[in-house]
Amino acid sequence: MNTYKDFLKKLLVNYFIGSFIAVFGIGSLFMFSTLVITAFEIGILVFILCISIVCMGLCEWFAFRKHIDPIKRVFKNGDLSIEAIENAFRQTHRFPLLTVYRIFGPHLFGLSIPAVLMAALFIRYDLLSLPLYYTLLASVGAVLIAGMHSIIEFFLSSKAVKPMLINLRNKALMLHGADLTSEAEIHISIQQKVLYSAIYIGVFPLLLFTLATQIRFQENAVPLLSEYWSWAILILMVSVLFAVFGAFLLFKNISEPIEKLQDGMSEVEQGILSYRNEVYSDEFSKLIAGFNKMIRGLRERDQINSQLLESLYTTLALALDARDPYTAGHSVRVAEYSVLIGREAGLCEESLDTLRKSALLHDIGKIGIRDSILLKEGRLTHAEFEEIKKHPVIGAGILSNVQPGEMMEPLIPGVKYHHERYDGMGYPEGLTGTDIPLYGRIMAVADAYDAMTSDRPYRRGMAPEKAMSIIKEGKGTQWDPVFAELFLNVLNGQNGEESKSV
Repeated sequence: MNTYKDFLKKLLVNYFIGSFIAVFGIGSLFMFSTLVITAFEIGILVFILCISIVCMGLCEWFAFRKHIDPIKRVFKNGDLSIEAIENAFRQTHRFPLLTVYRIFGPHLFGLSIPAVLMAALFIRYDLLSLPLYYTLLASVGAVLIAGMHSIIEFFLSSKAVKPMLINLRNKALMLHGADLTSEAEIHISIQQKVLYSAIYIGVFPLLLFTLATQIRFQENAVPLLSEYWSWAILILMVSVLFAVFGAFLLFKNISEPIEKLQDGMSEVEQGILSYRNEVYSDEFSKLIAGFNKMIRGLRERDQINSQLLESLYTTLALALDARDPYTAGHSVRVAEYSVLIGREAGLCEESLDTLRKSALLHDIGKIGIRDSILLKEGRLTHAEFEEIKKHPVIGAGILSNVQPGEMMEPLIPGVKYHHERYDGMGYPEGLTGTDIPLYGRIMAVADAYDAMTSDRPYRRGMAPEKAMSIIKEGKGTQWDPVFAELFLNVLNGQNGEESKSV
């Protein structure tokens, strides 16, 4: 509630200060220093100004109440639903722009229309000895003053809304677990800010001076007014063009490093960590240097995380194999064989890495198998073998519960289906041919070869040549013929190199 009260207080203080400077300061200075009028007429003008300010205040109050309502609903009425907080958050973001709308709407017309009508009425009844077209010049001056006032109010309001935005975001996070910043949108671009500010800052004093000079010439009966306006319009056009061109150059100078940082953040979101060139000599050089420092930190963190994950996969595989001294190193070897096959098959490095991780964890489901079955010295009974056959599904279930799920999901098919047979006689689902996932077909060959060449409590491991012969015979029945052939080619190539070296 204090944040809301402070927000209202800042808005009101900014508004009254800005309005006082604009109306009584610039407006009164423009009016009373330019016109040659009596004390009675000054009193009439002050009266008109006061009545107009009251009308302006009433009109703007009604608009302000409508604009503040979504924010008031949260802080004063106590509506803490996510919809109410989101509406208040969006409205608070829009408040600086709404301030501009109020100044150019009820603020401007609430002041100028009553002032022009009353001035015209007093001129009509000869209470003001001024030409009627002065009211038109006054309207133009009011628009200029409102524009400058709106720019000042915009930047002051932009500062005032920041505590409110932080408060609303914290409410959404604490009460609903929602991050409102992800839905932030651009309500007014930097280009518009720079362009409008430059035009008003560059043209406002000149145009106001031009109007004041016109009135002074008129009051003192100076001739050549037509020549004056031809000259003045030319100067104004040049000033506007210069202001627009200068604003464009300033915007490009500001927007270029911002765009580079935006591109960099988009790349970070896609996992691409690339540095930005430090080619700036102003404050943006520090911003770019900070971005590059962040990228350096992210790269180092990713490298450490990658090493930790690699160690985790290997440690899990070794810990699993450690339950049975006869299968020590089995998972690591299956991973090495699987990568050999995958590389021969032309898989990309990313796929090879996923294949290796999947192979390292292919027997993780054996954690759920009793030691009396898993470590039994001797052949398994039918019931015991049926229990062992559950380990692929158990392994897939274990990995599916590891978070984040998107990292584990690519590993699950290989873990679950590495015991399927190409002819459909495998388990757990009896898939056939290419219906068996890619990693499952590759790992089936690697797993079978290492199992046949490793020692078991009930038998010694086969000679590599015999295991290769069995795989050759099982091409197209037990194993995928393509991957089985690729693996045999790799092994034959390795054996040939070993014989040559001997």
